[in-house]
Amino acid sequence: MRLDWEIAKRGWRRYAAYPWATVAGAFTNSIFGFLQAYILLAVYRHRAAIGGFDAADAVTYVWLAQSMIMTVYIFSWWELAWRIRDGSIATDLARPLDPQRYWLAYDLGRAPYHFLFRGLPPFVLGALVFHLHYPSPLDALAFVVSLTLAVVVSFGFRFVYNSAAFWLLDFRGVVTLSTTVVIFFSGMAIPIRFFPHALRELCYALPFAGVIQTPVDIWLGKREGLALAGVIGLQLLWALVLIGLGRVLLARATQRLVVQGG
Repeated sequence: MRLDWEIAKRGWRRYAAYPWATVAGAFTNSIFGFLQAYILLAVYRHRAAIGGFDAADAVTYVWLAQSMIMTVYIFSWWELAWRIRDGSIATDLARPLDPQRYWLAYDLGRAPYHFLFRGLPPFVLGALVFHLHYPSPLDALAFVVSLTLAVVVSFGFRFVYNSAAFWLLDFRGVVTLSTTVVIFFSGMAIPIRFFPHALRELCYALPFAGVIQTPVDIWLGKREGLALAGVIGLQLLWALVLIGLGRVLLARATQRLVVQGG
């Protein structure tokens, strides 16, 4: 655990070293938050509720999603893929530390930094301008648990699609397609609750809802009792499945590894 802690601290320090990049990112998230919030409010001028969300729920969803976007690292992450592509993975595999364990610990150190310094400022700004909903103490605790699992689920999927670089010389298409899938099926672009019933149920069954929509639902108190335990359990299940799949791919890839260029 000491080793994981030290790696996690390095994940925090890497992004803390560039505070103005964090400020620029928070500003960008705030602009997108205002755009999306006003678009959804325009929709609610004609309807009182959609999929169990009223106008305040929808606006809260917008600002929560913007605060979580870098916490769960929903957009393209290909650091592992680049290390595979340029041959640095050979050095990683020679170290007495499993690459997947390293990147998971690193990600769990990075995520709190992004939540506190890139996620909270846009949310606070949104709270000053709009009427938002806030969780009960129990829902707040469940949200923290769910958000932590969301980071692990997101990492597990990112590790899987980065592993494609072991077999592909150009992995960028896989990364772009995978990112698009996550954005749509996680509820980042449009709340999953706005989807038709059949598509909504499919999205909730997939791992991607656990990255954005599930933590938002918990914050808004849409999951209670057994339903709350069920969605957190589903997040945990997908986290284990994706981490396990990543381990299988890593083991298969390293049975015969050819490093391009020497």
